[in-house]
Amino acid sequence: MPKDKKNGNEAIPEELDGLVGHVAGNAASGHQFADPVRLFADPDPGNDEVSFHEPNVDERYYTTGYYKEHQNEIQPFPRPLPDPPRIDLSQILGPRLLQPIVEGQVVAFHAVGDTGANTESLIGGEHAVTDAMAAEVEHPEGAAPAFLFHLGDAVYSFGESQYYYDQFYEPFRRYDRPIFALAGNHDGAVYGPDPNTPVAPTLEAFLRNFCANAPASSPDAPGVARTTMTQPGVYFTLDAPCVSIIGLYSNVLEHPGVISSQGGRFALPDDQLAFLQAELERLKPEREELKRAVVLAMHHPPVSFDGTHGSSPVMANEIDAVCAKAGLWPDVVLSGHAHLYQRFNRQIKEREIPYIVAGSGGHLLNRPRADLPAAGTDVGNYEMAIQPIPELGYLTVTIDLKAAPKTITGTFHSQAAQPSEDVFELNLESGRVTTIKPQGAKKK
Repeated sequence: MPKDKKNGNEAIPEELDGLVGHVAGNAASGHQFADPVRLFADPDPGNDEVSFHEPNVDERYYTTGYYKEHQNEIQPFPRPLPDPPRIDLSQILGPRLLQPIVEGQVVAFHAVGDTGANTESLIGGEHAVTDAMAAEVEHPEGAAPAFLFHLGDAVYSFGESQYYYDQFYEPFRRYDRPIFALAGNHDGAVYGPDPNTPVAPTLEAFLRNFCANAPASSPDAPGVARTTMTQPGVYFTLDAPCVSIIGLYSNVLEHPGVISSQGGRFALPDDQLAFLQAELERLKPEREELKRAVVLAMHHPPVSFDGTHGSSPVMANEIDAVCAKAGLWPDVVLSGHAHLYQRFNRQIKEREIPYIVAGSGGHLLNRPRADLPAAGTDVGNYEMAIQPIPELGYLTVTIDLKAAPKTITGTFHSQAAQPSEDVFELNLESGRVTTIKPQGAKKK
């Protein structure tokens, strides 16, 4: 452990001292963080990659070795610390960013999943998404997004540490805000040439980069300014002004998502169900007083009409049972995994809940099912609010608790040459969802 240098009253590790000084000298350009060893955007980002620093050769593991033999097996994961696993945005952002959010009672954040570009043909698509998010942070039309909540699959195909630079740190080097992340199935997948012994334990690189004990330079991205994130585990709650996001880990299967033992079917504890219930009960008083919105997120979608992955009905039913028992349903449900954008509305009693799939961050695209009905049609318990949008892009979510009525607004920003958009508004008081810009409307 290197000795620390002093910068005012704070200790800065030698390995970060130069970066901190560089960033501090450019504070006017937007670098604002809560502690002196936590860095976001690179102060000198340079041009986008056109080829990989570390060529990706892991496709062979799909047909040989450990993954082929064990692809239908659930993987264990460490219990988070502390318990209960929560992280507050005030631990990450400094007052220059946080105080305006608190005073204005408006917070915005980005949400997208499945960003990892693991072939050179995908590099441009991922950069289009990440650069557009970075630009929105720097030049917002409304409230500036305060963070990104990544919906999983940051690194393909097996979450290997050697690919974190090319697939995560380099594409996000311009993004000057913290990035929280769910682990997707690819982030936790196990792999290797030997069918009996994986090269690395499940989630090893994800935990090192997103669940570190303290912010530090990542060994998986030497020289990049962004420091490791300090989430308490692979499932956790992010408490921010105006909103709490409860993130669940839906494990490593290609489909469906799994968050529990499912009554003994899988060798998993039911801790996440207990955690979800406790968090909903904790947040219920503030939600009922309209002091806080509640968002639920997981990688695998409870409902999806893509033609590749589909829905996770058992997981969805388990979540429903917990919400009913707690007496609180989330205002919005976010997921990724299916590589396109979809929005459903679901009516629970007198309220409508948007279920959004935003797995459109740069890794390929999935087409929707060919047999879909028209938008507005009820399919099971869900109304297909829009036709799915098979275009790369990201979601901006804005919670406004100062307006009358208090609202959540969601905007899908497509990066296609002829982009579609989806803009909706949820009235937190009435529970009604309104489509502001009809699906298919083009950006101006």
